[in-house]
Amino acid sequence: MLRRTTALLACGALSASLLGATATTTEAAPQVAQRHSPPKNPVAVGRGGAVSSVDPDASQVGLDVLARGGNAVDAAVATAAALGVTEPFSAGIGGGGYFVYRDGRTGEVNTIDGRETAPAAMEHDAFIDPATGQPYPFTPQLVTSGVSVGVPGTAATWSKALRRWGTFSLSDALTPAARLARRGFVVDPTFRLQTKENALRFRTFEPTFDLYLDHGLPVVGSRFRNPDLARTYERLGRRGVGWLYRGRLGREIAANVQDPPLSGRTDLPAPPGSMTTADLAGYRALVQAPTHVDYRGYDVYGMAPSSSGGTTVGESLDILEQFDLSGMRRRDVLHHYLEATALAFADRAEYVGDPAYVDVPTDDLLSDGFAAERACRIDPDHAAAKPVPPGDVTSYDGDCATGGRDLAGTERPDTENLSTTHLAVVDRWGNAVSYTLTIEQTGGSGIVVPGRGFLLNNELTDFTAVYDPDDPNRIEPGKRPRSSMSPTIVTRDGRPVLVIGSPGGSTIITTVLQVLLNRLDLGMSLPDAIAAPRASQRNTSTVTAEQAFIDQWGTKLGRYGHQFTVAGPPGSSSAEIGAVEAIEIGPHGRLTAAAEPTRRGGGAAYVLRPTLSR
Repeated sequence: MLRRTTALLACGALSASLLGATATTTEAAPQVAQRHSPPKNPVAVGRGGAVSSVDPDASQVGLDVLARGGNAVDAAVATAAALGVTEPFSAGIGGGGYFVYRDGRTGEVNTIDGRETAPAAMEHDAFIDPATGQPYPFTPQLVTSGVSVGVPGTAATWSKALRRWGTFSLSDALTPAARLARRGFVVDPTFRLQTKENALRFRTFEPTFDLYLDHGLPVVGSRFRNPDLARTYERLGRRGVGWLYRGRLGREIAANVQDPPLSGRTDLPAPPGSMTTADLAGYRALVQAPTHVDYRGYDVYGMAPSSSGGTTVGESLDILEQFDLSGMRRRDVLHHYLEATALAFADRAEYVGDPAYVDVPTDDLLSDGFAAERACRIDPDHAAAKPVPPGDVTSYDGDCATGGRDLAGTERPDTENLSTTHLAVVDRWGNAVSYTLTIEQTGGSGIVVPGRGFLLNNELTDFTAVYDPDDPNRIEPGKRPRSSMSPTIVTRDGRPVLVIGSPGGSTIITTVLQVLLNRLDLGMSLPDAIAAPRASQRNTSTVTAEQAFIDQWGTKLGRYGHQFTVAGPPGSSSAEIGAVEAIEIGPHGRLTAAAEPTRRGGGAAYVLRPTLSR
């Protein structure tokens, strides 16, 4: 396809209010943006292409790109940029993420590691309070700082994805999001709640206060505009990502990390970080092969390290494949699911980190022999005491009788936060993108770059705070902190079947896995698989679960010895686990786009040519 230019935008393919449409007898024409936010449809069925994200404006932007002839990569970048407008506390060019792409023509799957990196001058004890010798309190002190900010990778990811697989220029892909930022979006209860929960941190920095709190908490139903971000997107599109990594925008980012723009309204210390323009100039988004496991005839592709998502989801599936889940009662399936993830998380903590700094035994972690041996540790009637030790990747033969040996493991704290966002796109050519992006904590570091309209991340808090030379996630200059982001693409017999992912910190892994089990093993429809209550066992003494899961399964699973902790207080953003966005590709190109019906306010799933009757 020829690369489209900005002239295409001006020639009538897209009006200022985006596209218009009319309905046909059996299928509707492309869904269109309206003056107000589009509806939050959690499910859409049809053909021609699909987009699923947590936000209707962002999903609409992606759908409009598909309607204009853009491919899945073009739509994914445009949707991600729009999420930087409407979900600014979860994503944006101040952060990073992981991009999984399947080529519809060749079937080849590739990924981009756009994870943030530590500055070259970052010290091993950067998170230790010298006055006490103990880690700084995580929230709000540690995250609300320059020291928590990693070199952002999102813009580099967008540029690399478009150059390799897209058809739009960066300017074309960012134009709809710039228009959305200038026009504004309708504030929903989730945006107001997230602003309220971060009010103390946002008051700490003058530009953040000015953008989000200058007129008090945003009112539900009002329109929130961000003209600074609109101008930033426009300049980034015109000048390219060199403006961020080697130009003026990069100098401004480094300056505000080194000298956070304090307002004096709070007493949060907000210690400065060490990021320099050289750190930005040296950043690279990495194209790399995906992880791959074969699960009951399905090929499951995920994100390789520095993310732990692909290895931990994959190992969990390999362990569960040793059992006939289809012949079990539902509670037995859930017991095996919880036990399998505990084992995989033990191995994650022991072995997975940035492969540029750690020798990650990915092939061993995803081998059938290792999984068979780990599966031997699951008692069908009793939950093991947690934490369970990791397996020994240097000594296994897949035989329960001879067995390998477990190592003497210790429970390592996991500070990965719950806020992130995800999107899924499939186009009419069969290209597919699963993309998870983040600024880490809800609201990131809390630092808005003055006059630029975006928040900087706090991704470096994903490192283990206390330096341990044996910890694969220890702090190292230039290193990428371990992530749990798990963008996933599933195929069968060479055909795409599912595109899926979720936010949620380390619960991302269990969320993606649980939805896969619900759909592939338990036979739920994709919407039902997403809506089902969730629980997350990450090799901890208790299982973190949504209240609905505890109400339904707590007593039955308690008989195995599982103990449960509620995910968060009712009404808080932490009470829910994950926020899945997914697309299923059925026979004859039939697409089912699905998003959360209620979690995080509900998502928005659209198809280009909706089928009016199923």
